[in-house]
Amino acid sequence: MSAKLEFGCLPTAIGSMPHTNSGEACSIIMKCLPDIPAWPQLPQSSPKENMIIQFSEGFPGVVIDGDKIYIEPSANFESELEQIHIDCEQNDAREYGISTEYAAGLHAFLSEATGSKIVKGQVTGPITWGLRVTSQDGLGILYDDTLAETAAKFLRLKASWQENILRQISPNTIIFVDEPYLVSLGSVFTPIPEEKVPALLEEVIKGIKGVKGLHCCGNTNWSVLLDTKIDILSFDAYNYASSLSVHSDKVKSFLERGGSIAWGIVPNEEEALAKESLSSLRDRLEEAMAPFTRDGVKFRQLIAQGLITPSCGLESLSPEAASQALELTAKLSHDLRSRYAV
Repeated sequence: MSAKLEFGCLPTAIGSMPHTNSGEACSIIMKCLPDIPAWPQLPQSSPKENMIIQFSEGFPGVVIDGDKIYIEPSANFESELEQIHIDCEQNDAREYGISTEYAAGLHAFLSEATGSKIVKGQVTGPITWGLRVTSQDGLGILYDDTLAETAAKFLRLKASWQENILRQISPNTIIFVDEPYLVSLGSVFTPIPEEKVPALLEEVIKGIKGVKGLHCCGNTNWSVLLDTKIDILSFDAYNYASSLSVHSDKVKSFLERGGSIAWGIVPNEEEALAKESLSSLRDRLEEAMAPFTRDGVKFRQLIAQGLITPSCGLESLSPEAASQALELTAKLSHDLRSRYAV
């Protein structure tokens, strides 16, 4: 990062929405989040919009069976894997597009979001993708060094293609690498070799020329992520604020080198959402920021170098509740920007 990312707590979204109509989803996003709209992933509209399957299009040997996805090598499997490596070396992402069949929300967004100063996209990260996509033995391809490395390069090219197409709307892009399965770092049930994580993440990040974000919606070893070359760390501040404050020194260094924190302070669960208001969420956010200010980070720096988001994707909500969540996100952002003269 060459300069501080001072978003001033502008609002944006993580990505997924519960709608089945891409135009409706885009309209709500543009209404609530005009400053940094994000294209909607619509898993309720098609299994192919599931965050794993959505970014599988074109991977060698991939087989989709319902909500399961696995690799069945073909006769040309090795050469097809090698082509991914060659395309990465040449930074050639032209063959790694995401079709309307797999991302109706993205293609609707390209016409709906014209005029936006900043646009946000997202790609599933190599750890999550590598655990959910399995090889013939039923294990996630993350445990196969060759396939894990190739998958990271493949997702890098997917991110690069996406960024290029989003730049048709705006030259200012943010791409989040979404990694929910990083909550398994240190788990005995889903052991992730920690030494693999930074290298695989960095491989995907290399494909992003603009602002690079990383989202994890649970507790994880944040220090590992803060040491990567990301510009934005996005986390569930509604449920897991204390998990990040444990790494206060790392957060302070991250902010000092220009990074931004996306505070996922608006809940994505209907019962919790129904209990919250603008004032209660503002109080909760300020409480989440307090440990950092006690450790020497200026409150105004947290505001200046912050974003406001829902805690995670909104696909599990009703369309009405999803709209409420985005409206609260926008209102909280406006309140903070007004209150602290951002």
